[in-house]
Amino acid sequence: MIIISDMLQFLLFLAAFITLAYILGKYFDSVFTGKENILSRIIGPIEKYTYKLLGVNSTKQMNWKEYTWALLLLNGLGLVLLVAMQLLQNLLPANPEKLPAVGFWLSLNTAISFVTNTNWQAYAGETTLSYFVQMFGLTVQNFLSAATGIAVLLVLIRAIGTRKGEDLGNYWVDMTRAILYILIPLSIVMAVFLVSQGVVQSFSSYAHVTTIEGAKQVIPLGPAASQVAIKQLGTNGGGYFNANSAFPLENPTYWSNFFQVLSIILIPGALVFMFGFMLNSKKHARIVFGVMLFLFVAGVAVSYVSEMSGSPLYKGTVLMEGKEVRFGVFQSILWSVATTVASNGSVNAMHSSLSPVSGLICMLNMQLGEIIFGGVGSGLYGMFLFILLTVFIAGLMIGRTPEYFGKKIEAAEMRWVMAAVLIPNLVVLLFSAAGLYLRDGLAGIANPGPHGLSEVLYAFSSAANNNGSAFAGLNANTNFYNILTGMAMLCGRFGVIVPVMAISGSLVKKNIAPVTSGTFRTDTLLFAFLLTGVILIVGALTFFPVLAIGPGLEQLLMYLGKTF
Repeated sequence: MIIISDMLQFLLFLAAFITLAYILGKYFDSVFTGKENILSRIIGPIEKYTYKLLGVNSTKQMNWKEYTWALLLLNGLGLVLLVAMQLLQNLLPANPEKLPAVGFWLSLNTAISFVTNTNWQAYAGETTLSYFVQMFGLTVQNFLSAATGIAVLLVLIRAIGTRKGEDLGNYWVDMTRAILYILIPLSIVMAVFLVSQGVVQSFSSYAHVTTIEGAKQVIPLGPAASQVAIKQLGTNGGGYFNANSAFPLENPTYWSNFFQVLSIILIPGALVFMFGFMLNSKKHARIVFGVMLFLFVAGVAVSYVSEMSGSPLYKGTVLMEGKEVRFGVFQSILWSVATTVASNGSVNAMHSSLSPVSGLICMLNMQLGEIIFGGVGSGLYGMFLFILLTVFIAGLMIGRTPEYFGKKIEAAEMRWVMAAVLIPNLVVLLFSAAGLYLRDGLAGIANPGPHGLSEVLYAFSSAANNNGSAFAGLNANTNFYNILTGMAMLCGRFGVIVPVMAISGSLVKKNIAPVTSGTFRTDTLLFAFLLTGVILIVGALTFFPVLAIGPGLEQLLMYLGKTF
């Protein structure tokens, strides 16, 4: 059963997304190539003062090793400071609820989560973290982690477009421009819009009220709108409140929901167009964007049909368990797919209550490597790994040395590609096996059978691919899961960034070969077909067995009248 109004909403969403992504992509190109743009006169002086304040020589170029060390230094410093803020929370200001200090393992897990752009939350925000930690700890890291993803992508673009050199830009300049020209302006616009829709932005203590029934209720408040804006735009996903974007004070209206889910994939989509502008290859960018869009639409379609088909147990009734009535099935499914393709992790419905097929789509979106738009920056440099795989395979098929934008792809690059692709996958499978075998892992599972397997598999798929969403039902706030998901998040983030930086360091030194009749073109529908095939085959070969005995088996058993 397909409702016409749902399809019209989807078409409106896609039209808004594609249009805004293209416009922003052109703007991003002007920002990072130093061209005059709409904000140059306002932000230009602030940018120069920032370099002076930080003691940065904006003209100094870095090679890939210098750039990587600067990146690791800033991320490491952020990790230490965020852990310290949580451990000292009870001594810090802006804590009207007098919340106590956070335990060490949860503090470390949370710090890793926000530094790696994962925003996995093993805690309830409104009962665990103060206003100070939410603003100066989590929100700051939301900006820095998103800017880091953009910075790595810029290095890759320069490596591809540079004719035999070593310079790959300046990390501090790229970070400053990403934050000042992109993330802050868009977040201000988004935050103001959210406040207009009723998202709370307050420093008052929590409200204590009496309901109509006479029960006492505490309504959490706080500076939520400012954090929600960057959590969506930066593909961070960490909710200010425990119920995340299902909570009325975080996502109160249809339009707040529409624009929040749009903002989740907006910057990742715009960066694909920026990629084309910066490399003067708009057609190739459109092909890559098209592949991402096709996989996204396919995920929405499969999930929507699965939810609308209902279940024999409920005589075909549309599945509304775990969903907000004010959003309904379509907006819940659109969000579930968008948040898992885009490495965002925010939710407006309980993913554990989705049909098994819809849950499988969410897991597969993450397990493919968060490359269907993916995180800010990280989605496209993750897709680049699959592009190189496709180019390499195609080159072998036609008996020619593989090339990408005239750069020869050789054994050294492919070793790094395989490392970056395999590290997150191995972490997901090995850590999930540990969670399903060891007593401490099994103790956190709430549901038996294949659904319990899915809870653990989803958790590590989310952590290792820096998504952050949860299947619910799993008690993740234990030392076992705090330690293992923390390790998974670090491996998933820096186990990909370092290989991508190494590949960039190798490519930038290579000359650009001229295009000949034998060059395998990457701006054709044939390339789009091959790229899609490589993505799906790698994902299927890696995760098909465990998905078959998890959500696949649960779907079959549901038809026999058994639920978990």
